[in-house]
Amino acid sequence: MKLDILAFGAHPDDVELGAGGILRKHAELGYKTGIIDLTEGEMGTRGSIANRYEEAHQAGEILGISVRENLKMQDGFFDTNIENQLAVIKMLRKYQPDTVLINAPDDRHPDHPRAAKLLKESIFKAGLRKIETKIDGVSQEPWRPKSVYHYIQFYPLTPTLVVDISSVIEAKMNSVRAYKTQFYDPNSTEPETVIAGKYFLDMVEHRCVEWGQQIGVTYGEGLIAARIIGVTDLTKLL
Repeated sequence: MKLDILAFGAHPDDVELGAGGILRKHAELGYKTGIIDLTEGEMGTRGSIANRYEEAHQAGEILGISVRENLKMQDGFFDTNIENQLAVIKMLRKYQPDTVLINAPDDRHPDHPRAAKLLKESIFKAGLRKIETKIDGVSQEPWRPKSVYHYIQFYPLTPTLVVDISSVIEAKMNSVRAYKTQFYDPNSTEPETVIAGKYFLDMVEHRCVEWGQQIGVTYGEGLIAARIIGVTDLTKLL
């Protein structure tokens, strides 16, 4: 299945927090979208691997994605090595996305910028013909997406562009809330974490309000371009 937009996240829930609105909006516009989680989030303080898979499935349904896979890299310890790069390259060649969304280039959780580095290197190498990969014994063709963007996570980085998600903000927040073990629950007996704090999800939504105001809409999600952006028609920009 060829995808129009493929989003990668170091952990299940990364994409929902950073770009869930973008994926839902483009799915509604008829584009095929998908998510690849690098790890199972097994180092997370709350919940279990089984919880995360169930929650990721529910979140994906809310966002209307066409596919979701998990590469089962080691949470907290994955590296930019050959094995992990080839795993990413296989996904890029399998789904041939035109646009790829990746983790923030700098963030509080060290897995996020490390994932960004791994993904940027793999995206480049996925276009090299002399790197040979196979899935189920079938050789893959080289593939490099047209555009790559970092979504923004915990640190308040400055976006290069903002996408209007006003019509899908409820779906975005519901996709995040699908991770019931990870976020605030007054009845939970598990340890409190930064993202499980009472006001964390308010911060996520308020940031969307702030970015939306910058482009004259109600809600937005910010992206950081991995390279210079080119346009052919200036009148199409907000």
